[in-house]
Amino acid sequence: MAKVELKGIGKVYDGGVRAVNNANITIEDKEFCVFVGPSGCGKSTTLRMIAGLEDITDGKLFIDGTEMNDVPPKDRDIAMVFQNYALYPHMTVYDNMAFGLKIRKMDKAEIDRRVRDAAKQLDLTQYLDRKPKALSGGQRQRVAVGRAIVRNPKVFLFDEPLSNLDAKLRVTMRSELAALHNRLQATMIYVTHDQIEAMTLGTKIVVMKDGVIQQIGAPLYLYNNPINKFVAGFIGTPPMNFMTVKVLEKNGKIVCDEGSFEINPTEEQAKTLKEYIGKEVTFGIRPEDLTYVDKPAAKDDMQMKITNKEPLGAETHLYLVSNKGQSIIAKTTAAADFRLGDSVNVVPNMAKAKFFEINPDGEELNICDRQMIEKKW
Repeated sequence: MAKVELKGIGKVYDGGVRAVNNANITIEDKEFCVFVGPSGCGKSTTLRMIAGLEDITDGKLFIDGTEMNDVPPKDRDIAMVFQNYALYPHMTVYDNMAFGLKIRKMDKAEIDRRVRDAAKQLDLTQYLDRKPKALSGGQRQRVAVGRAIVRNPKVFLFDEPLSNLDAKLRVTMRSELAALHNRLQATMIYVTHDQIEAMTLGTKIVVMKDGVIQQIGAPLYLYNNPINKFVAGFIGTPPMNFMTVKVLEKNGKIVCDEGSFEINPTEEQAKTLKEYIGKEVTFGIRPEDLTYVDKPAAKDDMQMKITNKEPLGAETHLYLVSNKGQSIIAKTTAAADFRLGDSVNVVPNMAKAKFFEINPDGEELNICDRQMIEKKW
């Protein structure tokens, strides 16, 4: 397997449309790296440049230490699994998996060994004589993965391979892909717009927006230490809540005024927020970092009204709105008894809270954690 390095990689299409800008990423040998972001962020274009299916406009690409900019796709020793499976409908499962090896004129006995080994790993042995039309979506996807495995490539590339599957099957296939990575110990690069896939599969996540890398890191690191508001809102389900607050100084203490209640930052947060006295900032808190109290609202409580609730079995999501009309989502246990229209007193875990600059024309950075995040990244 191999290390993959992108050094200043960029892509500009005809007409001057820039899809990827100055991407610098090092994917270590045996890592499972996931590119994640909304549609049109440049993640699939980046993957296609690694595969050789798109020309690289700027920068250099290295696989296993060798520059690949001008190397044809067939000579890059990579295997790609596409969103639409790309199986030959007139061929059996066996022939689909063996096709690439036959093109390379590999020994028939070795082809047979590789195909049957891959089929066994993917629970496809009983389907080797069937054609794709006789398979379910999940089985077809496993055939596409099997066709990649038999190549024994240096790098596996996956372009949104689960997006055509139903929700239950996606969960199953996620587990299968994670188990496959553990067995093969291969370098894998995976593209998805689904942050749940990114969090559950990746050992490293690359978050992209508008062709620019926002942050790179391990899943839980990004979850707990987002560098900006975009990453904070993209990673996590439900996403992080955001409220606009004004930073004030009262009786020598820093408070954040929402308009209908005040939020008291920690001592460390207050040190940074002093620079923003008189200005508005964005307060961020994750749904699971909110708790409820029945007593009358105290100064550290956010008093809010329930506008909707979603029972999900083990937990319930509550949709809350403040007197100033700012909305958030909170998690609670399924046993909790809340009715629409009830007012609840919510206490945020300020140790987990985040504060972001308000900058509509640019990057809305995480204020209080910025030095720590930049040093780590």
